[in-house]
Amino acid sequence: MNCEKLRNPSMHKKKRLKHTVNKAKEKSTMEKTMNDKSKSIHDILPLDLIHRILLRVPIRHLARLRCVSKLWCSLISDRDFAELHFHHSTAVTNACFFMKNDTMAYLVYLDDNDASEKVVCPPFQKKARSHFTVLGFCRGFILFHRDPHFLVVWNPLTGSSKRISYSHIVHRSKPPGPRIAYDVYLHGFGYDPSQNDYLLLVAWCDCEGQYHLDCFSLRTNSWINLDAAVPKLLGFKSFYHWHNEGLFFNGAVHWVPRDLKDYRDAIVIFDLMEMTFSTISAPKQLSYPSLALLGGCLALYSRNDDCGNTDIWVMKEYKVHSSWTLYQIPCKDFRPLCLSSNRDIIGRGYTSCGKTGYFIYNVRGDLLKHFKSLCCQLPCRERNTVYTESLLPLPVTLRIRITRRRGRRKSAIKFTMNTFEQQDVAKG
Repeated sequence: MNCEKLRNPSMHKKKRLKHTVNKAKEKSTMEKTMNDKSKSIHDILPLDLIHRILLRVPIRHLARLRCVSKLWCSLISDRDFAELHFHHSTAVTNACFFMKNDTMAYLVYLDDNDASEKVVCPPFQKKARSHFTVLGFCRGFILFHRDPHFLVVWNPLTGSSKRISYSHIVHRSKPPGPRIAYDVYLHGFGYDPSQNDYLLLVAWCDCEGQYHLDCFSLRTNSWINLDAAVPKLLGFKSFYHWHNEGLFFNGAVHWVPRDLKDYRDAIVIFDLMEMTFSTISAPKQLSYPSLALLGGCLALYSRNDDCGNTDIWVMKEYKVHSSWTLYQIPCKDFRPLCLSSNRDIIGRGYTSCGKTGYFIYNVRGDLLKHFKSLCCQLPCRERNTVYTESLLPLPVTLRIRITRRRGRRKSAIKFTMNTFEQQDVAKG
């Protein structure tokens, strides 16, 4: 072998050179791979493209992506981003919310072939347990009544919340007593885009039988009296005859009586921008109707005892009486919740066969699916609230501070960012 090496020295050098080159290539490739791994996504994709991608991510997953990095957390938590995602996201998430008990609630997500649920806990439960009742929803926030005389605004996704006292109304309302049931009032919850403000409405009757309307602004953190806007059409004998939960849609809060005496002017509307009342007529005389939103349209549904169906009337063009369209669901006490991605009707109820739970029906009344995998199969009479999830924060609070300086009175306006965690606000 030594003779062979001495005879072919050039051949041995070539092999060694080839081995060195290959080793260098391997090392270079390894270093390149390590450098690529050390690069963050921000080095590969421009921030503008990341912003566009995140706008397309479903809201449930977006909330978890805040843990990826400080930059993503800052981006996703930004007010402007939350507003853009709520209005322009193609992946809108509708969740069905209902209370299981005073300390636990469920978020149920339903679509054509998918059903999932998540347990959430209502806010303000650290000290003493209280009874919660859902009164409305708006832009990802849910309005509750909490004993004895509190209203609570809460975003289940972000956890931001605010508690508002209306004890000043309770002390003046009728009937007298230390505790007044929440259903002697009409409640409303909506958003005024012209002021970037969420408004809470409470219609009530005083001890002299006079009807009043009070409005709480989350932006100014104060109550406003709107008695001048109350028309004669609200001069009914008792709020007990009305569904006290107002439905926010198209910039206005809507109420409907439980027992419809006259289908004309049946739906009462309060416009939050104009601060005025108006009415909409029902399609016909209905028995104990309720309001719902289906596919971005106002709807009325009621039980038809003659045939055992649930009649769903959808107003396909807002405030156009001729656009009322009837759909009949062969299900007792069916409560429509939302439309699926295929425009089928999702709701809760029980059938003549004894099945209870969540169902999907098409517009012809054919049963397409019965969700059996959900743990939260509560009685049908439990109230459900369907709302669109969002990362929207509560509005910036405008506070006016009056100070005295050198004997002269000077006004100063102070703007503060406030998440309203664990606050009580009374009239004052």
